[in-house]
Amino acid sequence: GWCPLSPTGAQTTQLLVDPPWMPAVLWDRVTLTCQGSGTAGTTIWYKDEQHWWQEGPIHFTVTESGTYTCDRPGSGLSPPVTVLNDQLVLQVPAQTLLEGDTVTLHCWV
Repeated sequence: GWCPLSPTGAQTTQLLVDPPWMPAVLWDRVTLTCQGSGTAGTTIWYKDEQHWWQEGPIHFTVTESGTYTCDRPGSGLSPPVTVLNDQLVLQVPAQTLLEGDTVTLHCWV
């Protein structure tokens, strides 16, 4: 399922990551969804801090590693999501974790 990288109910733009594991890895067919207020068709995407896609779709499957952010007028710029192309990665659930939580880790080779 989808997992926001900001607290639920925040009035800011969020990037949802599917599958909901961090760090995100390219070979996992990661889909990013930009969630926030604003008018349909006004999603602006940035890749590696460079303007990348004007009036892009709300969501897409990542095909290149890099650091992605999106902008929705009315709620601003999202926190960044980095998609790696590493061959070995230890992943944690893409959700807020607190000390004492039980966590399932994924080690992918």
